[in-house]
Amino acid sequence: MFLARSIRNTLSHKRIPALCTSSRAFSWMGVPSNLDQEIMKPPVKVVVTGATGSIGYNLLFRIASGSMLGPNQPIHLSLFNRDRPGAMDTLIGVTMELNDSWFPLLHRVDRSTDLDEAFGDADIVCLVGSVPRGPGMERGDLLLKNGEIFVEQGKALDRSAKKTCKTVVVGNPANTNALIAMSQCKNIPHENFSALTRLDHNRLVFQIARKAGVQPTQVQRACIWGNHSPTMYPDVRFCEIDGRPIKEVIDDHEWLETELVTAVQQRGREIIDRRQQSSSASAASATADHMRDWFQTGSNGWTSMAVMAGDNYGIGADIIFSYPVITFQGRWNKVGDLPIDEKAEQMLLKTKQELVEERDAVKSLLGN
Repeated sequence: MFLARSIRNTLSHKRIPALCTSSRAFSWMGVPSNLDQEIMKPPVKVVVTGATGSIGYNLLFRIASGSMLGPNQPIHLSLFNRDRPGAMDTLIGVTMELNDSWFPLLHRVDRSTDLDEAFGDADIVCLVGSVPRGPGMERGDLLLKNGEIFVEQGKALDRSAKKTCKTVVVGNPANTNALIAMSQCKNIPHENFSALTRLDHNRLVFQIARKAGVQPTQVQRACIWGNHSPTMYPDVRFCEIDGRPIKEVIDDHEWLETELVTAVQQRGREIIDRRQQSSSASAASATADHMRDWFQTGSNGWTSMAVMAGDNYGIGADIIFSYPVITFQGRWNKVGDLPIDEKAEQMLLKTKQELVEERDAVKSLLGN
């Protein structure tokens, strides 16, 4: 049976021979024989930094499986870890696991401790790795420590990635790290940079769905404003459940106005308290969701993305700010003309102020 399948694949020109480009790279492709030649696309190069960390590791398998970019998109994975003792060994070990999983869409796996090599001709970059906050470390110290990393990564992106490259920053503090990386780039448009608030969005949608006794796919027009931090504003004022206003389905004002907001804002802390580790699998899943909707069409109308702020809704500051957006084939548009009531204005001002303070703390690291 195996021989017959191999002959059939060879005759149909759908099997590409394996090749090894260097001691630091591995390449393999086995396109499923039931896929038509015309629907297969050129491989997309996806870079994951911090590839052997908890989030990065989980993310790699979602990307390779097609969860991020769909079942007909071959993937060229580029795994990056900072150059330190054992870094290459761990990258090799993860590559071995990817190989052993035999993902049909996985065209190639590269591994590197050099940013320019890892980012070369990248289509998508997921900046996952960052320095966690250690004992006694002040928030300002954390901002500067991570800022230096994202200055270096931003410069490498500008030198080596495709000018059409799309980047999502996952490593915290994600919004300000994205601002730092973006500020180093003269050749990549600002609209190609984003920070992850899709995890917060997913948490919000789940809480609503559980309360209403429905599936998350039945919840539309929920959104996250501001920072990926406890100052974020989980907004349900425009939310619908199967096309009905949320207040017609959930008749619990206190829960909607207070309990839900707090639950989403503190969800990350609650997970850490219970499992003694931060969210990893759910963060990886949200990263895949973020990129899938960005490159395709958002499956549920609105989603939430942290992108460069503008004059929309009175934000008007040089910060990366989460908005409700509509995505389509590599583009996003902020949802416009939403009414902002007094409570919403206060919430937006609070999270904006935190982001402005973060920006000012790393001002010395920001490029032009």
